[in-house]
Amino acid sequence: MSTESRPDGFDPQAAWRLHPQVSVRPERFGALLYHFGTRRLSFLKSPTLLTVVKGLADAQTADDACRSAGVRSEELPTYHRALATLAGSHMICERTEGA
Repeated sequence: MSTESRPDGFDPQAAWRLHPQVSVRPERFGALLYHFGTRRLSFLKSPTLLTVVKGLADAQTADDACRSAGVRSEELPTYHRALATLAGSHMICERTEGA
C-alpha cells in the first residue's frame, strides 16, 4: 500500500527513520523528541515506542521495527497510530534509497 492511498500518509510496510533534524532525549516514561526545523516537541509515552523509533533505521519496515521491539500483533494498531502521528509531525520520515 503506498502512502498516497492512506489518509494519514503512514505506511507500516514502508521503511522509515527518525528525521535527521530530530533529537531524542530518553526519559523514564519514554522520551522527548525535538525537531530543530519545526521547533516542535513530541512525547513518546512508553519505552517500547522509543525502542520502535530507534529501530526504524535498521528495520526493513515499520512493522519489522515493531516486532523487533516486542510489540504483539494485537498491539500493532496502537503503534501504527503513534507512528502515523510522528510521521504527520515530521518526527519520522520515510527512508528512500541512498538515504
